[in-house]
Amino acid sequence: MKIDSINIDSFKQIVFFTGAGMSAESGVPTYRGEGGVWHEYNWQEYACQEAWELNPEKVFDFHDLRRAEALKCFPHKGHDVITALQNTHPNVLIVTQNIDGMHQRAGSENVIELHGSIWRIRCEKEGWVKEDLITSNFEKRKCDCGTWLRPDIIWFSDMLNPDTVQQANEAISKCDLFISIGTSGVVWPAAGYPQLAKSTGAMCVEVNPEPSEQAWMVDDVYKGKAGEMLPLLFDV
Repeated sequence: MKIDSINIDSFKQIVFFTGAGMSAESGVPTYRGEGGVWHEYNWQEYACQEAWELNPEKVFDFHDLRRAEALKCFPHKGHDVITALQNTHPNVLIVTQNIDGMHQRAGSENVIELHGSIWRIRCEKEGWVKEDLITSNFEKRKCDCGTWLRPDIIWFSDMLNPDTVQQANEAISKCDLFISIGTSGVVWPAAGYPQLAKSTGAMCVEVNPEPSEQAWMVDDVYKGKAGEMLPLLFDV
């Protein structure tokens, strides 16, 4: 299949919007998909505020396991392409639904994480956040103030962080090239991002092994994995 490359110099602001499929290519277990984490674990015991308040040790153990599994995986060529584009074009942003930090491990910056990160913890009493992208276990599970530290993740029943949502909305509404990768197009409000980009005049592209629910509205759909398609779409 012949694919015409995209001339990134023709665009002023580019947004890569990535979902679970992007990380699944690296071997990171998905949560909702076939064989996903929530088929093995009950999210009500591990991924909601009520579970954390009831048994924070159990929730911490679960997220330590998630970090350990993520550390066994590595960024693929698709991640590397995005990082390379950022290195030469400062107007390349990433909006991701993923919490595994794979973009950062590939060297990317300007990453807006809609659902938080398994690599961060926060003290809700003192208001600080700590990030560690290297080790699976945080040194402390309690703040010096005595409060249990909470994984900085958007759990089930949590509201998205309004500041993060605003950052994502502004980035997408201002972009003139929007590339959606590995998303199902069913989780809101993220499912509305292709429409938001399209409504402001952006060229919209989707890269997916199977077209998403929003594929009908984009300009081009490239059926395949990001690690295979992005090196063809962008000369880096």
